[in-house]
Amino acid sequence: MSYSVWLAPWGWFIFWAGLIASIVIFSLKKRFYPVMYFVSIATYIFTIGFVIDAFDLGKNAILLILAFSSILFILLGVYFTKKFVGKKSVAFPDKRGKLRM
Repeated sequence: MSYSVWLAPWGWFIFWAGLIASIVIFSLKKRFYPVMYFVSIATYIFTIGFVIDAFDLGKNAILLILAFSSILFILLGVYFTKKFVGKKSVAFPDKRGKLRM
């Protein structure tokens, strides 16, 4: 199975764009979870691109994969929201020494 010429540049573009966006967001927000959002988004985009290219999928199969992954992530989000609702998050002191949630 041979892969398209665009697959490697696409992966490197997603990697560098995600890395730069993560560094900028981390330097602005000083929190780590936005970095993980960008990492997961970049990984998702590259994975979908790889699956489309590796299996030479048509338009309907691409739509089905995107719909399935959307439903999967919506269900995971609902599950984890219900599982962790009401739990206190870890408090971190800010620059003035006050705790923030």
